[in-house]
Amino acid sequence: MTLKAILFDFNGVLIDDEPLHQELLVELLLQENLSTTTAELKSICLGRSDRACLQDLLTRRGRLVEPEYLESLMRQKSTAYQKRLAALPQLPLFTDVCTLIQTLRTPIEGRSPMKLAIVSGARQTEITWVLTQAQLRDSFDILVSADDIQHSKPDPEAYTLAIDRFNQTFPDLQLTPGNCLAIEDSRAGIEAAKRAQVPVVGVAHTYPFHMMQRWANWAVDYLDDLELERIYSMFEPTESTRPQNTNSNLPI
Repeated sequence: MTLKAILFDFNGVLIDDEPLHQELLVELLLQENLSTTTAELKSICLGRSDRACLQDLLTRRGRLVEPEYLESLMRQKSTAYQKRLAALPQLPLFTDVCTLIQTLRTPIEGRSPMKLAIVSGARQTEITWVLTQAQLRDSFDILVSADDIQHSKPDPEAYTLAIDRFNQTFPDLQLTPGNCLAIEDSRAGIEAAKRAQVPVVGVAHTYPFHMMQRWANWAVDYLDDLELERIYSMFEPTESTRPQNTNSNLPI
């Protein structure tokens, strides 16, 4: 089974913005005369869309969550997110992101540039703005955002949609979940990929390595720990190197 596409989560994988999201959610709830805790935000919101996160936070507090009200809160948060990032001296991308993406997109002998996608619960405007500022927009063939799906991770909808879009855009690719590798930093994201039958690497940007190792097929501390040649070989194993348990937590 050949590796044909790598599907990246966005928040917490490409950009180190999870603390900013938590800060903005706290401010948004305070504006509504509500409060939360870091532990609650981590358990409810990490890896999930703002829609799903805010819906649960507000429902827990007895608020009637009308669609217009929820959309207004999400717009406020999205606008504040972009303003906060724009005010920083530089985007908080993880230091190894640009190098990894450049390597994946560079053709080498016998191997075409890797197809890349963003599969995220973030808003489309947020993803596009960050990628444009980082001069990475053209590196990704497919973007799936919260605006494209009905169900947030851990539902597999976003991953299924990404694979469908690849096959619509590149009919000759004949992509299947087994041809993909997901890179996630949260339990919800890992579960979404696995439910879509996509093998997944957990990167320990948000949770400790041992938790990534427990949840994901493979785990790494940082993106630059990904050994690409070994990844390729894992998708084309010989009989002597074929893993006995494809769900084992072997670090890549």
